[in-house]
Amino acid sequence: MEICENQHSMVRSIILSLLVGAVFTACVPHRKFVDAENARKKTEQENTDLRSQKEKLEAKNTELNTTMTTQQKALDKLVNDTALYGRDLRELKVRYDKINELNDILQEKSSELMKQTAEENKKLLEELNRAQENLQKKEDMLRALETDLNKKQSDIDAANKSLEEKQKRLEEVEKLLADQQAKSDALQKKLEAALLGYKDKGLSVTQKDGKVYVSMEAKLLFDPGSTAVDAEGKTALTKLAQAIESETDMQITVEGHTDTDEFHANTSPKDNWELSVLRATEVIKILLESSSVNPALLNASGRSQFHPVGDDKAKNRRIEVILEPKLDELYEMIDQGK
Repeated sequence: MEICENQHSMVRSIILSLLVGAVFTACVPHRKFVDAENARKKTEQENTDLRSQKEKLEAKNTELNTTMTTQQKALDKLVNDTALYGRDLRELKVRYDKINELNDILQEKSSELMKQTAEENKKLLEELNRAQENLQKKEDMLRALETDLNKKQSDIDAANKSLEEKQKRLEEVEKLLADQQAKSDALQKKLEAALLGYKDKGLSVTQKDGKVYVSMEAKLLFDPGSTAVDAEGKTALTKLAQAIESETDMQITVEGHTDTDEFHANTSPKDNWELSVLRATEVIKILLESSSVNPALLNASGRSQFHPVGDDKAKNRRIEVILEPKLDELYEMIDQGK
């Protein structure tokens, strides 16, 4: 009965090893898979060795039982013969004594064989118990490994789910950025078309980092040292204002820039800083007067002489109107992904 139970236990162990092998193949890194596969093969080899030992011991036990049965039959025959020839005791005394002597010898050998068989059976049982304990330990190790694999699989599933969510947010962000870029491209083309007549008069429309820059050299708008926009400049600014008045989803910054020539006066503007700020402010006023641009979208900034575009002073003296798309939705997506 114990042998059958051991066989069932070994079968279960082999099946569990195969299942763990399958889980290893699908879920764990290559190195851990190799370790687990080696452990499984080693367990299978141990099970095969134990089954071979068990079969040998069972064969030996059968042989001993056969020998003992044969000897027992011989002993029974001698006992029967002794009863039959009891009447001829005197005549057969010598033979009887010899038979008794032989019987004693046989009984002694039988006892020795029985004792040896009992010892071998005991040893076999101990070996089977040790094998059962080893198999139980292997099964415990396999169950622990299976638990660990299940936990790792759960962690992998959670990581994959998180990765999928991040990938989805990334795709949404990329789409939003692509939409914003498309809007910036469209706005640039729109402004280039509206201000085409000023292309050779110091006005340019460029794009950088998703922002559209309308740069106007100071000569197009102002007399030297003045903050008042001349007639041609007002016309250019009016066309610019009318081109952007429908753009409500962006921030508009007007920056005033001067060259490095020192500018000092007792009246306003007193220096380059004040000159750049006042010119930017004057441009905003004209933008508001000539269109329905939302004032809340506008900012005026004076940068003085500290952000030149090159060595050409005429180009450094400029007004830049910077149209920057609002990225509130993008920032919200990024915050949600943290």
